[in-house]
Amino acid sequence: MRFAIKPRGVHLVSPRAALYIGAMRIHLPFLKRQPLVAVVRLNGAIGMPGRGSLSDAALAPVLERAFRKGKPAAVALEINSPGGSPVQSSLIGARIRLLAEELGIPVYAFVEDVAASGGYWLAAAADEIWADASSVLGSVGVISAGFGAHVLLARQGVERRVYTAGESKSMLDPFRPENPEDVQRLKVILNDIHANFIDHVTERRGAKLKNDENLFTGEIWLARRAEELGLIDGIGHLKPKMQERFGEKVRFRRYGLKKPFWSRFGMRLAQDALAGIEERAEYARFGL
Repeated sequence: MRFAIKPRGVHLVSPRAALYIGAMRIHLPFLKRQPLVAVVRLNGAIGMPGRGSLSDAALAPVLERAFRKGKPAAVALEINSPGGSPVQSSLIGARIRLLAEELGIPVYAFVEDVAASGGYWLAAAADEIWADASSVLGSVGVISAGFGAHVLLARQGVERRVYTAGESKSMLDPFRPENPEDVQRLKVILNDIHANFIDHVTERRGAKLKNDENLFTGEIWLARRAEELGLIDGIGHLKPKMQERFGEKVRFRRYGLKKPFWSRFGMRLAQDALAGIEERAEYARFGL
């Protein structure tokens, strides 16, 4: 039993009645809760193995919770990514748009150090993009990098033997001399991916984009120049911008990837170390 205080004394209230009274209080219209903004952190390279990198499979449950839990007034994306896999970038961006349109929830992107290449693809999935004045943005292009070790193998007296069914099966083998026909095939693939990237940015940014010959060359810019080109909507940070849109008392609920269980105990150190070097190299391309 619980006690309920009334003007003429103290009365006992049954647990069921107390529960009912609590429910009534929660649903009273004048006790309306302040707007909620779900904040999803997208940090790191996209689609790289290990270290809990960004991928559609890993982010799917995170995004589902962010868009559906608590009926948020908006979803804010905290982005700090140098890019990575074009396919994973596309899948993540498509999932964000699908949830936003299905539930009618606006999406705002807030760029930290960098949103370049695939990182900018994710930012373009938002309805508005905001950045710090020193953020690096752009790199709307595609890159493929590798190495050639055939000279080293020859010096060591190692002979490479490859057998295929299909003349293009062993394209760009790093242990054989570079074949100009293979390079030409690769460039066709890269140009097609680049066209997909341009279509995505053009569709999402629309009339905001300026007609500039360098816009889709893979060039990068700081935020103010990116704003002039229409790549972002302006300079702004997450909390003050969301307070400006939804009121001073707007609530925030954060979501993000958690470290894999095994990484907490020092397992898979070699793979994570290699992935870390590769990710560090991606950031280094933008001077970060």
